[in-house]
Amino acid sequence: MSDHNGVAATPAPRKRADARRNEATLLEAAAATFLTAGVDAPVRDIAARAGVGVGTIYRHFPTRADLIVAVYRHQVQACAEAAPTLLASSGTPHAALAAWINLFVDFLVTKHGLAGALQSDAAAFETLHGYFLDRLVPACARLLDAAVEAGEIQPGTHPEELLFAVGNLCAGAGRMPHYDARRMVGLLIAGLRRP
Repeated sequence: MSDHNGVAATPAPRKRADARRNEATLLEAAAATFLTAGVDAPVRDIAARAGVGVGTIYRHFPTRADLIVAVYRHQVQACAEAAPTLLASSGTPHAALAAWINLFVDFLVTKHGLAGALQSDAAAFETLHGYFLDRLVPACARLLDAAVEAGEIQPGTHPEELLFAVGNLCAGAGRMPHYDARRMVGLLIAGLRRP
């Protein structure tokens, strides 16, 4: 691999397995804290939840924006990686699709505050949106294709459309007291089934 000057670029060093686990623990603690207390929650709360010192968080993520971006990317990657696992472990491809969509709903609920925090930095938000599409559209497509191949759903549902529809159904959460986004998404997924 070379850069634009033709000079060989050295690949970024891979993190050790324990460093990746520690970072994942920090990101999960941050996501849980953001969900309950918002993206402006004190870093000390995230550190306490992760069982580390505040300095450890700043060593990994020097700014709050770095942490927010990392949480978003971590959640997108976890959602994408769940698709093949669910496909292999679920009774049917439709069941795998429904379970994956539930994970996607969980992601959207957490992402809501993250997206708002990132709106102020349009370039970062656009980059993350591209990351979101690059990871989640193929995961959704794989599940849809398997369900079509199994004869469980009608062909013709595009993954981008399904993700957009689920996102729109989740947008009402928190705005109306009796609105249940998960129930509405369940109806959408059930509606994909062949009669």
